[in-house]
Amino acid sequence: MNKNKWCRVVILLVISMTLPAVAHSQGAGKSKAGAAFAQLASLVGEWQGTQDGTGTEIALTYTLTANDSVLMEESRPSDGPPMITMISVDGDHLVTTHYCSVRNQPQMATGPINDPQKSVLAFSFVRITGMNTPDDWHNTGVEMHLDDRDHLSQIWSWKYQGKTGTIGFHFARKKA
Repeated sequence: MNKNKWCRVVILLVISMTLPAVAHSQGAGKSKAGAAFAQLASLVGEWQGTQDGTGTEIALTYTLTANDSVLMEESRPSDGPPMITMISVDGDHLVTTHYCSVRNQPQMATGPINDPQKSVLAFSFVRITGMNTPDDWHNTGVEMHLDDRDHLSQIWSWKYQGKTGTIGFHFARKKA
């Protein structure tokens, strides 16, 4: 390979490696959805809470992954298997996929984010994978209430055999 071709290859390689980082730092961070995601990213850490009605204790762990583009919530109920919920930015809204212990994966999204500092983010049902029948238990939405820096509430909506309902959870940040 001659010197000119080699230089072009190196330049293209450097550009292709830096463009994703530039797009990440300039795109998501400046959008309203990116700002709402940054607010959710402040949840990173350990949380302890309970489920309304049953008093079941639940531990949450929030971590950022995929070059800080996805917030992962691991939920560990004291009386059941852990579950994972992944949250990310998609254009002007946030999307989430919940990997449920009943072995289905509801996907939900917010509407367009107009106020990124709003303390309640409502995710509505988009689609689901992993269900055997339409009557199987599945979550159909979640509201995340960012009460303050150290308190979080969630209200999950569900559907099962044609019936619908909600389950509330309340969490406090664990002190180090």
